Amino acid sequence: MGLFKFFSKKNSKSIAKDRLKVLLISDRVDCSPEMMEMIKNDIIRVISKYMEINEQETDIHIKQSVTIDKKGYAASICANVPIKNVRGQRA
Repeated sequence: MGLFKFFSKKNSKSIAKDRLKVLLISDRVDCSPEMMEMIKNDIIRVISKYMEINEQETDIHIKQSVTIDKKGYAASICANVPIKNVRGQRA
């Protein structure tokens, strides 16, 4: 059940969907898809130094939101990172 999901590969539909998301987001913030992928990988790498995470279910994206003064839009990075365990501590 869970063990098989851990070792399974993403299907082509899921990969294409992820690539399209990266392309759309990069277009919104004027950042190349390659740069977006590097940012995502860096965030995962840094968090992984301190916590054991589920990389397959990690979702990192950029969204636009209204600024505090309501006069414009700002981009923000949103991350949903399922944490399995904190390094050096037992769950």
